[in-house]
Amino acid sequence: MTQSAAETQAEALTARQQAVLDAVLGLMMEKGDQLTMTAVARRASCSKETLYKWFGDRDGLLSATVRWQASQVRAGNFDRQRLDAGALRESLTRFAANWLEVISSPTSIALNRVAVSEAASRDGTLGRIVLANGRFAIGERLKPVLEAGREAGLLAFDDAETAFRTFFGLVGRDVQIRLLLGDALTLDKADIARDVARAIDQFFTLYGTAQNDPRRTTHNA
Repeated sequence: MTQSAAETQAEALTARQQAVLDAVLGLMMEKGDQLTMTAVARRASCSKETLYKWFGDRDGLLSATVRWQASQVRAGNFDRQRLDAGALRESLTRFAANWLEVISSPTSIALNRVAVSEAASRDGTLGRIVLANGRFAIGERLKPVLEAGREAGLLAFDDAETAFRTFFGLVGRDVQIRLLLGDALTLDKADIARDVARAIDQFFTLYGTAQNDPRRTTHNA
């Protein structure tokens, strides 16, 4: 499967650069929006000059951090020319599980809380960065999978964006907003697997074709 720009950029990061972005996420968990290049340099044990060389300004650093976080959400690899119902279900399941794991992580919660807080300000830069490199980028990553399913006769929908938003809602439900508002909700791997399986079943009920029902193919394998 073709990689998205965000995935390619994330893989191009060196281990040292990844450590810097992890330091940014750690500082956001501790200090919220009080994030400076000086604090990042100190936490990551590097110079500000290095940060500017690698990421440009603060917005560039934040953009790279969001892309790094979002790059963890991936669909499984598949052969677009030979896509079958089982491979489609596996790809969507992997994507959904990755996404739930990411949005329920402490670092993602901290990042999104800061973005929501800044969105109400005149600047609101981080909010735009999170939308562009988070929600919108993830949508562009999954829609080709959905379109491949449609081309293979496994899914039926008119608009990929609408189908993605339905998928997004079925998988995410109210999880993210509850976490952002401080609900002590915990999701372990078993919870995530159960929720994802239910969401995938619901999605195929809405968009799966009767002739190529992925659930029937999987169960009869």
